[in-house]
Amino acid sequence: MKGGGSMASKSRAAKTATEGVKILWEDKFFRTWRRLSAVDAALAKRDNHFSPAALDMSLKRAAHLTRRRKSGGYEYIQRYPFIRESESAPAEKRSAKK
Repeated sequence: MKGGGSMASKSRAAKTATEGVKILWEDKFFRTWRRLSAVDAALAKRDNHFSPAALDMSLKRAAHLTRRRKSGGYEYIQRYPFIRESESAPAEKRSAKK
């Protein structure tokens, strides 16, 4: 694969609805409130087609998302942004305690 960063997950194939939801989160899809239909459409663009029940259950169980009831349905947004381990490692510095 060429390149890096968040674009790398665009070429990843999701084998389960849970994996698909995680990939969308990694791609910053959940930075704003999203309905189930928008999540389904985003996955369809990636050639991932999961049953509504599987997708709904994956969204409910995703620890990195929170949801709210809005006009007869639910909307989902990230609790916190995805940070790659390689990006967070330099930020951690050891203190000079003895």
